[in-house]
Amino acid sequence: MKKIVNITSSPRGAASSSIRLANVIIDKLKTAHPDAVVETIDLVKRHFPHLEESHLASFYTPAEKHSEQDRAAIRHSEEMIRAIREADILVIGAPMYNFNIHSVLKAWIDHIVRSGVTFRVSEGRPEGLIEGKKVYVAISSGGVYSEGPMKAYDFIEPYLRFILGFIGLTDVTFFRAEGFSVPGIKETAMEKVIAAVTVD
Repeated sequence: MKKIVNITSSPRGAASSSIRLANVIIDKLKTAHPDAVVETIDLVKRHFPHLEESHLASFYTPAEKHSEQDRAAIRHSEEMIRAIREADILVIGAPMYNFNIHSVLKAWIDHIVRSGVTFRVSEGRPEGLIEGKKVYVAISSGGVYSEGPMKAYDFIEPYLRFILGFIGLTDVTFFRAEGFSVPGIKETAMEKVIAAVTVD
């Protein structure tokens, strides 16, 4: 039985193109894997905290020496890393805001990228410790960034490809719902990407 963990980061709810695209991906995954179970983690509703001194202190303190405050500070990180380890497939919704990901998705990333836990440095080289997962990323944007003059201003795909690979998630497929602010493109933007979605 496959477990799919769906990470959403849009504050737009039902109006969100990234959530709609992620749902299309999940529906196709469930067709391919009828026994799959889906866990959705809404980063907007969960309010993942941006990293503060207490979080960093807990990350670098051995577990056997954790105080109650350390255990409280590290809770979000431990829960999310456990969810990733238990998943077979990750679906990540990534709407574009100011050419990059929403801050809630960045906060989630900051809680899951941990030295000695999800990556380690061996002989001066980083090594990802999360392996054997398939990742699908649903990007949405008002402009077109997959090609053309604005491609150089897309910082979502390069960043996510790097940071996910940094912790071992190297099997990543990106789908883009884009051009929702561009006349002549916006009318068929969602239909175009839906037709392009294929899953393993």
